[in-house]
Amino acid sequence: MKQTDEEQIEKEAKVKNPLLNYLPQNSQEMVDLALKCKDWATMHGACMRSKINFSRDQLQYAPFAMLPSPFPRDLFEKACRLQPLINELMFSVAINDEFLLKTLERLVDVDPFLARLLRIYRTVLSEGVGQDIFLGLIRSDYMIEKSQNGEYKLSMVEVNTIAAGFGWMGPVSGMIHKFVLSELDADEHIPKLPVNNALEAITDGMHEAWMHYQSSYKAPSSVIMIIVEDVSYNICDQRFHEFELAKKNPKVRTIRRTLTQVGEQGWLDNSDSKSRLKIGETEVAVIYFRCGYAPEQYPTEKEWEARLLIERSLAIKCPSIRCHLAGSKKIQQILSKEGMIDTFLQSQTEDKESNEKSKKRKDDILALCDTFTGLYSLDLDEEGDRNAAMGIANPLLYVLKPQREGGGNNIYGEDVAKELTKLGRTKERESFILMKLIKPPIIDNFINRPGHGDQIRLEPTICELGIFGAYIGHII
Repeated sequence: MKQTDEEQIEKEAKVKNPLLNYLPQNSQEMVDLALKCKDWATMHGACMRSKINFSRDQLQYAPFAMLPSPFPRDLFEKACRLQPLINELMFSVAINDEFLLKTLERLVDVDPFLARLLRIYRTVLSEGVGQDIFLGLIRSDYMIEKSQNGEYKLSMVEVNTIAAGFGWMGPVSGMIHKFVLSELDADEHIPKLPVNNALEAITDGMHEAWMHYQSSYKAPSSVIMIIVEDVSYNICDQRFHEFELAKKNPKVRTIRRTLTQVGEQGWLDNSDSKSRLKIGETEVAVIYFRCGYAPEQYPTEKEWEARLLIERSLAIKCPSIRCHLAGSKKIQQILSKEGMIDTFLQSQTEDKESNEKSKKRKDDILALCDTFTGLYSLDLDEEGDRNAAMGIANPLLYVLKPQREGGGNNIYGEDVAKELTKLGRTKERESFILMKLIKPPIIDNFINRPGHGDQIRLEPTICELGIFGAYIGHII
């Protein structure tokens, strides 16, 4: 018997944001503060290009919350502590060709986009990988929710292995909050804001990869190439990486190209049998994808040919095709099964490690497993049938996720039941996974949005924490 909505979704009590008490009660003072914050955000690069009135010559500030939201410090520190382990996990998955192929090949008939990525993967495996060093810049996303004992726990939303954004927009949001707290004479709360060095860490990884290429292949004039969309709205989040790299090392030059442009201008220089990637006459050392994760970003065969050209080349990729595939939703669902994390991580514990280090590692693995929320297969077997029936019976408790990145692809609420019913026992059902809906607490905050004039409203918000990780991997 289907449960009522009230039984399906526990109503989360709102968590009060104590910083709201510092805001001015006078409406005009509040408007003045909001306008000042808009200008501060604009003048410090917390901006995007408008999707409504797009112009490369104009920017508008990105929507932002006026105040930081409360987040349990111990859970924040836990997420930071676990990130190196997640880096290692995603690296171990990415270099396990047998696991990747076995897990994803069953989706070839139902997901044409994934099928094309796998075709490139198999091609470079059969020909020989062009570069055995790769760069991973990933972001692990979490929400908090009440556990059975009534305490908050950390629940993982996903791990992003390609085009993990907010390396700049995250840090600058914290800067906005520091400015607001200072304006409100709430300086005692500023030290409670965590340090956000995401931009520095991400560009450190890119710079390290570039340095490795220089020292290994004697290419002092080679560049870092950023793969971008035809139209980039989130321009500041991308450009600040380039500016930070230039500040870090003036010798590092970056270029921006679309996949279409790579298809038109790119070629492999095999004069020294190294398959160096050239854009015109410029050698490319590192490739950083901020595009290439969605089907619409490959409108013709030219873009697919460009992706294969990149994978065949000597350039260090971020991500390589194997790292891109390692971030698939199906991989995340398989990793959530009992014992799977141990398969990839526990074996890395060497006998020479001290008992104390070994125990800490095992404790961290258990802590990582504890962040996994319910992830359920929709394969065409008894387990998949049970999970599909579960989603149809209680759709408000789950999210239906396809194998897509970039947001906006998930299915929620009653639409979960409708979609699962429509899919039935077709092969297409296997291209989705079912995930338990995370129920974070609701926190009121004032949101400043472009185009709303002087109007800022107190709105219910939820928090999502993104922790960045950077690693350089070597296929042995």
